[in-house]
Amino acid sequence: MNIDHTVFLTRKYAETWRRYEELGFTLSPPSPHFASRPGDGALVPSCTANRCAYFGDSFLELIGIVDETAGDPWRVLPILDARGDGLHGCSFGVDDSEEAERRLREAGLSNSGVLKLQRDVELPEGTRTARFRSVHVSRDRTPEGILHTAEHLTPEYVHQPRYLGHPNGARGVAGILLVVPDDEVAAFEKRYAVITQGRPLADIVGVSDLDAVLPGELPKELPFFAAHGVAVADLAKARKLVEEHVPTTTRADGFFVRAEDAGGAALYFEEAR
Repeated sequence: MNIDHTVFLTRKYAETWRRYEELGFTLSPPSPHFASRPGDGALVPSCTANRCAYFGDSFLELIGIVDETAGDPWRVLPILDARGDGLHGCSFGVDDSEEAERRLREAGLSNSGVLKLQRDVELPEGTRTARFRSVHVSRDRTPEGILHTAEHLTPEYVHQPRYLGHPNGARGVAGILLVVPDDEVAAFEKRYAVITQGRPLADIVGVSDLDAVLPGELPKELPFFAAHGVAVADLAKARKLVEEHVPTTTRADGFFVRAEDAGGAALYFEEAR
């Protein structure tokens, strides 16, 4: 299991997509979603479409609300209404959705069943349909936002070679930062250990430690995803490119772009190891 992708939600999708391109990411073309609801296998149109920064085995997903009148099978609009644009989730990669569904259901963390998702993508030879399966962790167990698994049925349609090169040298998702009340860190760590089978895939910190990991960033309503990060080939080169568009702030192991300059959530950069 690994971080398959981070989940960024925004109504200001054109502005956010443009900003991430300015920050040195090669984004895939917009791709509308079709998704199934819990308890119903039928695929229905969604109000969402994404553009993604792909790295070959992980990606940043930038989801825009492109049609407010369309369906909302995965209930993203209530999150945006309550919390605004920003980083609102994370998806963990699995090879077997049935096994993941059983494990999370028996732990009392999911009742979604195995859900289906698809979206059309453009390949050099024409349009193809990328297909996925997912298990959602129950929202009443994840006040921080969306947590689910991702099983890629057509990975060759997603991580296309033409989208894997990035001007900022990004090579993969470096992590995601979750900020929680100080007295709940242990409880969140325990829950995430069950979800991720003990792998430390999310950095979980108490709110009193936020300034130590993201100097100057202000807390939002707790708990919340404060930042996601990428590993880059050359940190100095990436920083020079980014600072042509926005200021950066030094942090341990690299630098970051503040939430106010990155669409609603901080974005950090580390040197690839």
